[in-house]
Order: sequence, then C-alpha cells, then structure tokens
Amino acid sequence: MEKVAVITGSASGLGKGIAQRLAKDGFKVVLNDINEEVLNSTLEEFKNHGFDVIGVTGDVSKRDDQFKLVDEAVNAFGRLDVFINNAGIDVVTPFLDIDEQQLTKTFAINVNGVVFGTQAAAKQFIKQDSKGKIINACSIAGHESYEMLATYSATKHAVRSFTHSSAKELAKHNIRVNAYCPGVAGTAMWDRIDAEMVKYYDHMEPGDAFKQFSGNILLGRPQEPEDVANLVSFLASDDADYITGQAIITDGGLVFR
Repeated sequence: MEKVAVITGSASGLGKGIAQRLAKDGFKVVLNDINEEVLNSTLEEFKNHGFDVIGVTGDVSKRDDQFKLVDEAVNAFGRLDVFINNAGIDVVTPFLDIDEQQLTKTFAINVNGVVFGTQAAAKQFIKQDSKGKIINACSIAGHESYEMLATYSATKHAVRSFTHSSAKELAKHNIRVNAYCPGVAGTAMWDRIDAEMVKYYDHMEPGDAFKQFSGNILLGRPQEPEDVANLVSFLASDDADYITGQAIITDGGLVFR
C-alpha cells in the first residue's frame, strides 16, 4: 500500500527537502505553503521528476486551513499516513525590543499551526482507524534558549511540550507524535542573526555569529537539508513505530540532552 504524507511549509527550504526525500521513499506527497507562486513552481518540479504529488495553498495559523489541507489530501489520495508540521518562521531581535505583533505572529504560525495540524491529522487517523505519524518541526532552540532568539526559542519550547502532551493523549489511537530538532545551517535566518548581533555587539562583524555557532559543531560542518530529511524519513517509516513523544536533536553535536 502506498502511503500519503502532508508536509506544511514545503514550497522551499527544509520543507521542500523533506518532501523530496519522502517522495523518493515512495510516498504520495501533498505540498502545502502560504506562497502560492513558489508552491506552484515546486509542484511542477516534483511532477517533472515523476512524483505523485498535489499542492494545497494555506495558512497554517488558521485552523480551518489545516482541516481543509487534510481533506484535500484524502480527496486526492484516499487516506493520510504522515503529517509533518514543518511550517514556521524565525525572528531575530533583542529581548527588550520584542513587541506584541512579533509575539502574536510568531506564536500563531509556529505554535498554533502545530496544534491545528496535529488536531486535523489525528482526527483523520482516528476516522480511518489506522496507524498515524505526526512529525513536528522543533529546533535546538526548543531545548536551549538563545539570546536574540527569545521569541523563536519560546515557540520551539512550546512545540516540544505539545509534542510530548499530544503523544501521551494520542497513543491510545495508534498515533505516534515526534519532533525533529535541527541545528545550525547556512540560511537566511543566520544572515539575520549576524546582522542583529553586529548591531548589538560592537566587537562583532557580519558572519561572526555563524562562525561562532558552527565552529562548535563536533562533526565540523554546518547542517544541510539532507541531514534533517534523513531523520524525518526514518520517523515516517515503519522502522520508527516504537518511537513516540520524542524531540530528536539532529545538529552534528552541538546541544546535548
């Protein structure tokens, strides 16, 4: 039986890498993103590779959109097996500059989105009376709280907590809930961290923050999308059926829990 996976925030970046890996693993894939233009481009790319895929535009912070996403997946492929709450945003700012708008928006996407996605997927798994996998995007910032990333760290701590709580409640329905916790990658987020650190610390220059963090990685290199996709592929597979309620760090050896 071919399995079906939904990946939110999968038009680009890490989510796209995860979607590519699951498609190669044989999953029918549902791409989802708020950016319709980029989503359509990725959808065409996947189709050209021969992947069995559809795209659904939506805002993960809206509960109705998450339930619609699951409905679209089931309408297209007949069932749901894996739901990946990957969509999220980062925010870099000194603690004293955090404002209401930042808190509201970041929590709405990073936390509310995970809750609504988990609810929508779980209800479908229960309706199907089938095994289900829910996999959430956490972070090393869900285990450690970082300066300049206070709001982001708080949201990822919340994701870890919801992963634990939902795993405890949903296990009786044969549903596993886990999270992947990436580390330091050469992304636009780190460009923003560098820019803020330069403003905040007189002795720092652009690139210093990234060098400082990545230089502490035991395996000697920053993260690549494949590093995370490998873990998600395992968690989505039958080989991980005895794992639930875990927030697994994949950071090359940086944070130890």
